[in-house]
Amino acid sequence: MAASQADAEVPLPTDACRSRVVLGIVGDKWSLLVVRNLSTGPLRFTELKRSIDGISQRMLTVTLRTLERDGILTRTVEAVMPPHVTYELTPMGRTLREATAPLLQWSLAHLELIDAARAEYDTRP
Repeated sequence: MAASQADAEVPLPTDACRSRVVLGIVGDKWSLLVVRNLSTGPLRFTELKRSIDGISQRMLTVTLRTLERDGILTRTVEAVMPPHVTYELTPMGRTLREATAPLLQWSLAHLELIDAARAEYDTRP
């Protein structure tokens, strides 16, 4: 079988499919909170962990690695003892922060209404 014929049989991912993967990463609640917290400047791991209520050390590590791999943030290691590791948004990460800021603001503005709707729903027979 010719190479061009084999290539034609393997479907390539569509842009819509690929964007779904990216949205799954950047739409993750932990990712958005990391990006929000890094918007004020570089932070160390422990500072990030303290600033994000409820995130485990493992989940923060996984989230940071994913965001670094995707070019959203950079990880800088300073050669001191013990090593200082800081995380900072890349230019692309800053544009993600700008794009998601309204969503985070909306969620904060509607917390009470959501809590009330949930309470009402949960009391239905």
